[in-house]
Amino acid sequence: MTAPRPVPHHRRNMLVVACAALMVGAPWPAPAAEPAPFAHADAAAGKALVERDCVACHAQKFSGDADRIYLRQDRRVHTPQQLLAQVSWCNTQLGTKYFPDDEENVAAYLNQRYYHFAP
Repeated sequence: MTAPRPVPHHRRNMLVVACAALMVGAPWPAPAAEPAPFAHADAAAGKALVERDCVACHAQKFSGDADRIYLRQDRRVHTPQQLLAQVSWCNTQLGTKYFPDDEENVAAYLNQRYYHFAP
C-alpha cells in the first residue's frame, strides 16, 4: 500500500483560510472580476473584416442602411455570447471561412461600436 500524497502548500493554505473563515463567520473572498467581453480580441482587425464582408449584406437587407441591423429595437443580440454566436452564424452563412479568432475580432469591434457589453 502506498502512502497518501501530501497536499501542496498552496492548497493547504487555501483550506486553512476557508476553514478559518467558516469558523468566524467571515464572508468568502469575492471572486475575481470577470474580464471584459472579447478583451483579448483585436477590434481593429474585426472592423476591417466587417467592412469587407458584412456591410454590403446588411445594407442590402436594410435598404442601404447597414447600421440599422445593429440599432433596431428588436435586435437578437443581448449578451456577449449571443453576439459571438451571431457572428459565427453569419460566418457560416456567408462562407467567409473566418477562424475563431477572426470571429472574436468581429464581435469585439461590433461590441465596441454598437453593443457596449460590460463585464
